[in-house]
Amino acid sequence: MSYKLSGDLYRYDLKFKEPAMTSRGTYYTHTVWYPTIRFEDKVAIGECAPLPDLSCDFLCGGNSQEERTVSYESKLKELFAALFKSIPNNASATELLAFEPDLSAFRNYPSAMFGAETLIAHLKSLIGISEANKAAAAAGFSAKTVAAGASHYGSVSSAIRPDLMLWDSPFSRNEQGIYINGLIWMGDFETMGARIKSKLEEGFRCIKLKIGAIDFDKELALLDYIRQRFSPQELELRVDANGAFTPEEAPAKLEELSKFTLHSIEQPIKAGQYEAMAKLCANTPIPIGLDEEMIGINDLEQKKIMLDAIKPQYLVIKPSLHGGLQGTQEWLILAKERGIKCWLTSALESTIGLNAIAQWVAMLNPSMPQGLGTGALYTNNLATPMYIKDAKLNCDLNMDEVANYSDYLSEILQKEASHIASFN
Repeated sequence: MSYKLSGDLYRYDLKFKEPAMTSRGTYYTHTVWYPTIRFEDKVAIGECAPLPDLSCDFLCGGNSQEERTVSYESKLKELFAALFKSIPNNASATELLAFEPDLSAFRNYPSAMFGAETLIAHLKSLIGISEANKAAAAAGFSAKTVAAGASHYGSVSSAIRPDLMLWDSPFSRNEQGIYINGLIWMGDFETMGARIKSKLEEGFRCIKLKIGAIDFDKELALLDYIRQRFSPQELELRVDANGAFTPEEAPAKLEELSKFTLHSIEQPIKAGQYEAMAKLCANTPIPIGLDEEMIGINDLEQKKIMLDAIKPQYLVIKPSLHGGLQGTQEWLILAKERGIKCWLTSALESTIGLNAIAQWVAMLNPSMPQGLGTGALYTNNLATPMYIKDAKLNCDLNMDEVANYSDYLSEILQKEASHIASFN
């Protein structure tokens, strides 16, 4: 049997429950784009979620937010039109499962690359589900009692793969969670203190604080408050400066911060200052993780040059910012070769992107807490299979909230998203 495919592109405006403050400014909304592929009664979906003041593929489109949005959306139409043209249509399951897209045109557009990669992964997973259901029906059995038939994806011992399973793992089977850090957004002293208390009550023993937006002395007082109550053995503390310090003041500030036995600090100074960052990393009292430094470095040789010049202790990798899954894999390999440790984090994606990142990260069997606790940031996020328990992100793809997910997606995209383009 052949599969007739049709594609669409949607824009969706996510709304933050509370203003999300960073040292670069405050987020109130976050616009994302969903490329989709439809066949039969199924909807495969990916997510392109650029950050307006960070993503290289968004910033290159003009001077104003409006200009950049128009330019980015135009580029998405161009890229996905070419991608859809390359996907075999009216093709067999075998052809579709074997299809490997040429995403070279996406390489300098990381958020679009991530959207394309996760879209194709979801399409292949749904094709596998469809084939398994048909095999079960032909054999006279209930689909729920037949193992997933697409060997391309591995096997599931007792049930057909749920619609939102992109990769088969103990995480996506709800057998094992992923340890995550509790994220504390910037705010005034009292607000951040209350948020920290809440995370501790939820069982988190690794907390990441955004710093650099309020008075530095108050941030030090907040860290002191925490350390007086929890030792480094009881609570791991990470901080993220988002480039808030100048190269001149950074050494003294790192020395002050080191009094609180921090696990690491992300991006203490702005990106692009290789010599200053290398000097910091060589002499720092706190391990330094690179984040913004990796944005826009999409060429493999450039990645090597940057890492060899700076020699950081950690990389904090966001697939939507740092090259999609392909680019992330490159960073991980290069880091391992150089003895640099890594963890992965989301970049304010909606449920769709977070689900894909978490399932992909789970395949890496991470040992340290990951930065994947962003699923509850929005008032209008899509239904999610993920939940947090005991400081772990868990995934239950059979929960009622994500039953008949293709029907749910069709309805919410029609009612709440803006249709941008069709690809047939």
